[in-house]
Amino acid sequence: MEQGNSSVRDRLLARLPQPENLAAYREETTSLLAKHEKALFWEKAPSTVLTFAAMCIFFMAISSWGQKLGTETTRLLYSAGLLYFVGAITDLRYNIYRNRVELLKEVKQVQLQLLEVQASLQKNGAPTL
Repeated sequence: MEQGNSSVRDRLLARLPQPENLAAYREETTSLLAKHEKALFWEKAPSTVLTFAAMCIFFMAISSWGQKLGTETTRLLYSAGLLYFVGAITDLRYNIYRNRVELLKEVKQVQLQLLEVQASLQKNGAPTL
């Protein structure tokens, strides 16, 4: 069992950049997270617009419902339902992407902390991890 843990540990540590590249890695991580934050905004916009449009169409159909319940009103209600459904799916995509970005932030933070610990150990002359 210990051999399996050591193998996983070695593979994870091999994927980390070296401590001498810490500043460059920190910059790269910052730019990556900024890129994802910008992309998150553009993921949220369609779901907001679709939900708002669905609500507008729904209220327009409801306001004309008192006059008559014709095919135009039912078409508006179906259109509103369809737009709301598509907006809900788009919002689900946004929430999944947001959670992935939050997880990425946490992983990058742990990686940076590990690199800082490795760098401080190398300065003190202690054996590396």
